[in-house]
Amino acid sequence: MHYLAKALWYIESHSADNLSLDDIARVGGASPCHLTRAFGLATGYSVMRYVRARRLSEAARALAQGAQDILAVALAAGYASHEAFTRAFREQFKVTPEMVRAQRHVANLALVDAIRFDAAPGLPLEAPRFEQGPALLLAGLAAPYRAETVAGIPALWQRFLPHAAPRQVVYGVCCNNDDVGNFDYLCALDVADFSRVPDDWTRLRIAARRYAVFRHRGHISTIRATWHAIWNSWLPRSGLQAADAPDFERYDQHFDPASGVGGVEIWLPLKA
Repeated sequence: MHYLAKALWYIESHSADNLSLDDIARVGGASPCHLTRAFGLATGYSVMRYVRARRLSEAARALAQGAQDILAVALAAGYASHEAFTRAFREQFKVTPEMVRAQRHVANLALVDAIRFDAAPGLPLEAPRFEQGPALLLAGLAAPYRAETVAGIPALWQRFLPHAAPRQVVYGVCCNNDDVGNFDYLCALDVADFSRVPDDWTRLRIAARRYAVFRHRGHISTIRATWHAIWNSWLPRSGLQAADAPDFERYDQHFDPASGVGGVEIWLPLKA
């Protein structure tokens, strides 16, 4: 069974338990960092946000079926109080538990159903090359994202690219990942030092380390599928482990930002 399938099975079969990312990752056979990245790429959710959405969706169904004791529903969904449950429920669905119980249906709610994951998608990958990457000083524009908001990254590139010369090498860096799926994405240039970097730009030092380097040859709009195949197919089968370090896309002189074609290199940091 694929480790994402194991993680999803564990979430669904232990929904009444006090689940943690460490528990889910251990059952799946991956590190919390690895599972967070892979799960987000595969599903569009961070792990714990998916857990929360599934519990609240099942709670909504129970309320629509006429459950009278809202506190009992809240406790079954992992909430210690009626108030905490109501806050989370309203944030998720924009209505209160009482309103759903009164209306007796969930047709107006965006429920999250259980995800079935039998195997990683069969996107063909070229074999990577392995490189000892040099230390980098990168500077550019950054913004916070999570699995559910990555569609906003192209807008960050639109703001950044006027600062780069035509055909200049630029980097798209994923860094500062946390256990709930938040991360920073940095559109950046490689600089000799930080002395002339604009004050409102983010600065990032990346240490020299070993990488697996993949070539994405398709249109840039499909790059998430390549990342998905790397994290969810190639890496588990490789016997290697990803390092807890920034990974990045490297756009060289062959890439045309106007058309989105020309190919991109994906640099995945590896544990020594």
